[in-house]
Amino acid sequence: MIKTVLFDVDGVLLSEEHYFDASALTVWELVISDNYLGLAPGKFKTDYSAAEIKEIRETVFGEDDEILKLMKSRGLNANWDMIYLSFSHQLIHLLSQIKDSENERINNWLKEPITREVLTEIGSVLANYSVKTDFHLFVNDFENSTETKQELFNYLNQSAEEKLGVKTTIFSGIGPLWSVCEHTSQEWYVGDENVQLSTGRPSVQLGKKGFLANETTLATRADIADLFTFLKELGIKIGIGTGRPELETIQPFHHLDWLKHFDINHIVTADDVLIAEKQLGEKRSLSKPDPFTYILGLKGRETSVETCLRTPLPIENGEEVLVVGDSLADILAAKQIGCKFAAVLTGLSGKDARIDFEKHEADYILDTVLDVRGIIEKN
Repeated sequence: MIKTVLFDVDGVLLSEEHYFDASALTVWELVISDNYLGLAPGKFKTDYSAAEIKEIRETVFGEDDEILKLMKSRGLNANWDMIYLSFSHQLIHLLSQIKDSENERINNWLKEPITREVLTEIGSVLANYSVKTDFHLFVNDFENSTETKQELFNYLNQSAEEKLGVKTTIFSGIGPLWSVCEHTSQEWYVGDENVQLSTGRPSVQLGKKGFLANETTLATRADIADLFTFLKELGIKIGIGTGRPELETIQPFHHLDWLKHFDINHIVTADDVLIAEKQLGEKRSLSKPDPFTYILGLKGRETSVETCLRTPLPIENGEEVLVVGDSLADILAAKQIGCKFAAVLTGLSGKDARIDFEKHEADYILDTVLDVRGIIEKN
């Protein structure tokens, strides 16, 4: 009998499309804006039309989002990680085009953490050469690898050695370059009004409206609210385990009038994961597919990091917990916890994801999150 349901947000309750748009715009800005590499500052602006955003996304991630889908298939779930991986790969590609002439500089750049100031320095050197971007190389370089999740970051180091002849470890873990990617992404997604609240830092580039006020639900707002009510009336506890930051979870839930259905103590976001990672004092990712997000969602946010990490897995009575997600990262986390998993086909890959979920033996495969009701009624 199911006693607790933990929901992912993106691809389950809310559409991921604006996140992917913001991710593409972030990589685009990091490459062309003179705040960063500055390869084509004349093409950069802060207010693109829908058609321009579509074109940029197809350039950065492919016409069918094949680059995003490849990263998703390797268990990468956080948009910040996807941006970091995509941009870092492109940075290595750009540097490979000047390695014969700038070997010493490249060695120096890859010895120390890459900050925004280092990016502008790299950009000033790249400006002296006729370098070209090639985002489609990503699939060629990564499709034959076996790395998953954070191991993909380590693969960047391997790529740097192969393409640049430089041994480095700077691409591993969450460092200054990752933070540059994260902050730029937040500018695009939350807009000028919310950047300081979201990141604790001012905008590098003002003029972005953000997507926060334009969330799209994956079923009607009322129908999803009815699902929450149905579960609670049966005495089933509900919670959230999402890779979204807190602001981007709480604010939309408030606007949609969903927040009233939840105990805030059981809404776990990317901010909770980042705080936990800092408390660990070691370079270890606790984001999905690590089960930490869902364990904390199950136990409550007041639970210590140590208690969550020491929780024996699989948990006792795991069959009483249902995780509802749309990605490989979600099902891998659920499998470690030992709970039931319901896959919804409303994520990036849509109904094509069914094959992967069947391969990983999802307990349920649903067309929409609303079908969770049917699972509960049959239990």
